[in-house]
Amino acid sequence: MDSGRSKELAEKNIAGLMWKFFWPAFIGVTVNALYNVVDRIFIGRGVGSLALSGLSVVFPIMILVAAFGMLIGIGAGVRISINLGKKEFNLAERVLGNSFILMIIVGLVVTAIGFMVKTPMLRSFGANDQTIGYAQDYLNIILLGSVFQVVGFSLNNIIRSEGSPRNAMLSMIICSVVNVILNPIFIFWLGMGVKGSALATVISQFILMVWVILHFTSKRSVLKLRFSNMKLDRFVIWQIVTIGMAPFAMQIAGSLVQATYNTQLIKYGADVAVGAMGIINSVAILIVMAVISINMASQPIIGYNFGAGNYSRVRETWDIGIKAGTIISIIAFILIELFPGSVIRLFNHDDPQLYEIGIHGIRIFLLMLPLVGFQVICSNYFQSIGKAQISLFLTLLRQVIFLLPLLTILPMHYGINGIWMASPISDFISTCVVFIFFRIERKKLHQMEMGFGK
Repeated sequence: MDSGRSKELAEKNIAGLMWKFFWPAFIGVTVNALYNVVDRIFIGRGVGSLALSGLSVVFPIMILVAAFGMLIGIGAGVRISINLGKKEFNLAERVLGNSFILMIIVGLVVTAIGFMVKTPMLRSFGANDQTIGYAQDYLNIILLGSVFQVVGFSLNNIIRSEGSPRNAMLSMIICSVVNVILNPIFIFWLGMGVKGSALATVISQFILMVWVILHFTSKRSVLKLRFSNMKLDRFVIWQIVTIGMAPFAMQIAGSLVQATYNTQLIKYGADVAVGAMGIINSVAILIVMAVISINMASQPIIGYNFGAGNYSRVRETWDIGIKAGTIISIIAFILIELFPGSVIRLFNHDDPQLYEIGIHGIRIFLLMLPLVGFQVICSNYFQSIGKAQISLFLTLLRQVIFLLPLLTILPMHYGINGIWMASPISDFISTCVVFIFFRIERKKLHQMEMGFGK
């Protein structure tokens, strides 16, 4: 790592450094989140509400593909930040080289397995005779681009971890602008429907992959992709996977939860309820991505300074992150509760049933949104300092341990309202547990600041 960037992470004012890292991360992840949002808007308006429901059924599988990218990209990114803080530059480059080969292998395996099991998966995730045709058309093309997605998004996360947030932001802007431009061309002008939307996504992901690979072979990068570091090393792979397991598990759980939502909504509602859930998810993702951008801004600062033993800077970064995440969550909550109809109409304006279900669902589903900022920031802290097991546990609290039982039990008593209620109840309970871990960890961090050791 060059001395200027290293000195910046170690000495620059935390608030200023967080802002410098935040805004490119925010733009990058927001643009990234627009992938799914743009697809839903164009499909909902150009093809119809049934096609929107079909795309919602594919969403859990897309989450699974993204999970493997996070397993490698976030795991490698955290390890690289910590290694750079310890001045272990050669090890950081070995992590980069090994992760690159893992990305390619995983992407190919995901494509192969995906085609073998795609039909039963779509059925289990809520597809029926009316929607499975749309789902198949979209998924067939998306699976062909799995390698592009895994390599592109994973390497882009590492760009951010080496201390280059603007380059990471630029990468996401380029590929997302391509996606936004190609979507209407393929869907409307060429009449390709959902296939056109999928093709636009895959092409933009390919461009991202090429762009980030070129970054790590250019003078812009701190770390370099070298063939000598691409020989797989069990120690390096273990380091990557142990950290990446928490976000990986979160994504897997997210896929399982989304599939459960779809099947429960069909059971207690209708196909149109699945479409409404797709809209609500798109909005929730945009909000959570704004909070996650704070995590992205804080991760290299926390990782570097924790590795360097600068624990007061770690604590200050954590504090700022919690405050910022909470503010974003509260503002988003107020806007959604005041203007839910405007949000639903953005995706579809000619289906009154979808509109009615969507407004009712989004207001209940995001009822505990003000707590999400604190929960996400605190859980990510443990990941940033290498405590993968705690991060994994806290991540699974909401997505699996509390939410899945609630999704099973509540609809039996409250129908579709029970489905919407499961998320805010799970958010509240899991936030209480996260707060306990927060208090314990703050005491440990204070002791380390005072010089009592890790």
